[in-house]
Amino acid sequence: MEFGFELAVCGWAERHWPPTDTRAGPVVVARQLGTRHRRWDTVVVECDPAGLAERARFGADPLDSDLLGVVRHAPAEWAWYRAALPEPEYPWRYVRAAVNRAAERGLVERRTRGGRVELRRRWPYPDWVERVVAIENKPDLDASAARDLARQLRQDIALALADEVWVGTRPDQETAALLTDGPVEAGILTVDPTDRGSSAATVVWQPRSLPAAETGTRILDRPGDDASAWRFEYADPGWKADKRLEIAERAYGRGWRSYIDSMRQDCRGFELQPETAVARPFCAAKGRHQTSRECSGDCPEFEPEPPAWRQRGWPIEGGPGSAVRELLDDQRARHRPDPPD
Repeated sequence: MEFGFELAVCGWAERHWPPTDTRAGPVVVARQLGTRHRRWDTVVVECDPAGLAERARFGADPLDSDLLGVVRHAPAEWAWYRAALPEPEYPWRYVRAAVNRAAERGLVERRTRGGRVELRRRWPYPDWVERVVAIENKPDLDASAARDLARQLRQDIALALADEVWVGTRPDQETAALLTDGPVEAGILTVDPTDRGSSAATVVWQPRSLPAAETGTRILDRPGDDASAWRFEYADPGWKADKRLEIAERAYGRGWRSYIDSMRQDCRGFELQPETAVARPFCAAKGRHQTSRECSGDCPEFEPEPPAWRQRGWPIEGGPGSAVRELLDDQRARHRPDPPD
């Protein structure tokens, strides 16, 4: 099941990235992130240790594109926000609303002088992202799936939004089709989803570094059987740099354990089975691991936790379901540094 394999890849990457003998700097791992045109199964953000610690000053929640524009350009001394921030592509009233949101979250300081909104930074926003790595997970990799995946990978490589692109699959899958039809720039990695904590990944093909800092090509339409022309547009380096930072921010805030946000952990049948290094959700009613799509409010097997299971002040604080969420939140926080003094 691709969902379970995806969790295994994320858990492995969090513990063992990069897939070499030497450990690099800290990483932030998330799942199902990307752009409006493309979403990756797993995203690994390689971080500068000092920069990552400075990023912790801004809180655990991600900064969206509007908040990033405020905190990255907030001046060291008080200044009118329209003089301090870059000219936006939308009305200034939306920028003012972003300044207010940033001040409410304690990201900047705000005051009004002479009818003008002024701001100044609390801390400079750090350069904490070193590289962004994309992994496409295909646990069942037959020849047909390899051909379809190769087309997606060529689009990723042409745009070069990520520094590296990988394919993750199981050790028992045949990778010859992907080696034959896939682009040479994409790496191939096999991950054992039953890994109990030791490194259980093998590099089948090393990827090439992509020119993430250069202009990329966004492929809009590929030629079909009628040999029609390719449709594409260019992505300038500035857009790519902003988009990479937005992806990194979402990865920082969400992590890969955020799958719990779309599942009903307050159901009687919801369990976490920690027999492997990465605990996976399990549905006792179905007798198997379930996907996040199956585990929703309209599931016919859904049955709320009985009051006897609830703990400490039911129904406000909840019972085992709340304990599952707290456990995953604690595990996510364990991989984020504390802010410096």
